[in-house]
Amino acid sequence: MNQHLHNILGFFPRRINHYIWKRREAERLEKFRDIHKDEDCFIIGNGPSLNQMDLGLLNDYYTFGLNKIYLLFDRTGLNIDYHACINRFVIEQSAPQFKEMSCQSFLSYKYRDRRLKNMDKVYLLGDARSKHKFFTDITEGISPGNTVTFVAMQIAFFMGFKNVYLIGVDHNFKDKGNPHEVQVMKKDDQNHFDPGYFKGHQWQLPDLPGSEVSYLMAKEAFDKNGRNIFDATVQGKLTIFPKVTFEEVLKTTKKKKL
Repeated sequence: MNQHLHNILGFFPRRINHYIWKRREAERLEKFRDIHKDEDCFIIGNGPSLNQMDLGLLNDYYTFGLNKIYLLFDRTGLNIDYHACINRFVIEQSAPQFKEMSCQSFLSYKYRDRRLKNMDKVYLLGDARSKHKFFTDITEGISPGNTVTFVAMQIAFFMGFKNVYLIGVDHNFKDKGNPHEVQVMKKDDQNHFDPGYFKGHQWQLPDLPGSEVSYLMAKEAFDKNGRNIFDATVQGKLTIFPKVTFEEVLKTTKKKKL
């Protein structure tokens, strides 16, 4: 089957799936529109650099945690406000842990898990199947953009956050291979903050160039609207966003409203 025919045959199931999501789930997301207008937040990645930071200091600030962020909670005392995950392997592996988290969680409608069905704190995102757009209105869908960090940026924009600070977005992976290639990690995980993050489990290799394209779109959207994304990752390899230090950010970032 040639690629053109494959795309045509795949179009209709995607459209139907998106239509069903729009009818059932999109309206629930409306409550988050501009809920944090002109406030600041942190998006916490999953890189090993997080082990060099005192994450407990973030409990006074608005935070997004990604994927298996729950592995940090017990040993750091970190409490997050929001959680995002759209990867089917992570959702399959972590549904019981997601169920126990107290924060509101944004998950993929496409990879929804029956173990999380009808939970008030779980909100499902519609995959618009476009890697080349930054969605400012998540009630219309989101773009996966090759990285869940990009998804969190779209949610943060919709919520109205003015300044977004990245930490733990190392943009550097030890394991090599083709982008999105599925592997089973047989050794300790050196790519994430916990050696057991994917050990013994399936995972997908990153697409760093593709992620950079997405980050550039996010930067353009924030800049155009007078908002900012800063990179406070310790020794991170990403070069898209202005660099700041975690220590200086904590002195100037707006804390949560009580």
